[in-house]
Amino acid sequence: MFSRVFKAFHYRDFRILWIGACTSTIGTWMQEVAQNWLVLQLTGSPFLLGLDAFLGDIPIFLFSLFGGVLADRVDRRFILIGSQVVQMISAGILAILIWTGYIQKDTIWVVLLLSFVVGTAQSFGGPAYSALVPSLVEKEDVPNAIALNSIQFNLARVIGPVIGGLAMKYVGAGWCFALNSLSFLAVIISLSRLHINFSPPRTGESIMTSMKQGFTFIRAQGAMVTLIAIAFFMTLLGIPTITFLPVFAKVVFAGDAMTYTLFLVASGLGSITGALTVAWMGDIHNKGRVALTALVAMGIGMVGFAQSTSLVLSCVMLFFTGSVLMCAFAMIASLVQLITPNDMRGRVMSVYNVSFRGGMPFGSVLTGWLVPMLTAPTVLSINGVVLLSMGLYFLLVQRRVAAL
Repeated sequence: MFSRVFKAFHYRDFRILWIGACTSTIGTWMQEVAQNWLVLQLTGSPFLLGLDAFLGDIPIFLFSLFGGVLADRVDRRFILIGSQVVQMISAGILAILIWTGYIQKDTIWVVLLLSFVVGTAQSFGGPAYSALVPSLVEKEDVPNAIALNSIQFNLARVIGPVIGGLAMKYVGAGWCFALNSLSFLAVIISLSRLHINFSPPRTGESIMTSMKQGFTFIRAQGAMVTLIAIAFFMTLLGIPTITFLPVFAKVVFAGDAMTYTLFLVASGLGSITGALTVAWMGDIHNKGRVALTALVAMGIGMVGFAQSTSLVLSCVMLFFTGSVLMCAFAMIASLVQLITPNDMRGRVMSVYNVSFRGGMPFGSVLTGWLVPMLTAPTVLSINGVVLLSMGLYFLLVQRRVAAL
């Protein structure tokens, strides 16, 4: 069973990249905790908290299509290294500004600006990374590699907030940003050690022509368009549950940064459980049906968390929601990756990333706008009901994805 769950680790390059990415992502989540709490503490504004998330994610919506074309034309390692360097410098700048006392309520615009810069770097690094991972393993092990990659992300989502919460409490938020800056060295070193066989084909086609080829391929695959649409609404409606955890911690439960950290850990442990389950299942049939069932369960879990007034029950609901979210994400991503050939992967995954990550900024800013009017529990309950209804529709009525 152990070898089945961790099968992709048999591949040297995947193993090296996984370790580097996990180290870097731990740093990223340390900064995520510190930055979200810092924005809310300095401004007291759920809207600015949502705006910060919006500015961090909107570049992915704007620029990922260009990043996808680039990922099919240039060595994907070079794109990723450049992306890591920009993010490393941005985190270092924030650490220095916090230590010097420059970041205050009237200078919060600097934090927002650097969120946009980091998001822009990720908009080029994301498609390259998504295209790179499947090329490190054999085709039959792609679902396992995607699940294990999800595990590293969510393992970091557990470890990072714990370290970040402790760092904020004992040494200050600036250290969360500084340690995140240093963590990017791990993935840069990992990328430099990979043995990659992908040689981008020479082409005289324009970027727009290459981009159109990607859209043409997606339209020709039938269920691919629906998969990408589901990815968009899954993050549009689901990710605000994580983004607005500081509001639940501070306003609903009258807690502090450690309460927020507890929520993140519960959600992260659930995601790890979901990813381990997917890794254990391997290349199963009926991935579409499993993904949609998980989507329905996610909607139920979101409503349960939003309406809970018990800290313990809220953590249980976050664990459950994180688990089914990761199951749905891994299954949908596996279907997209398995349908796509390597020479088209950068472009197709850039469209997928635009949808998957593009839902985040719009969901964050919309939720941030609605929360002051309707309260956070009400807004997240509505999101959960819509997500539940969408899953049932594609599971029972429009069954193109359910048949995959």
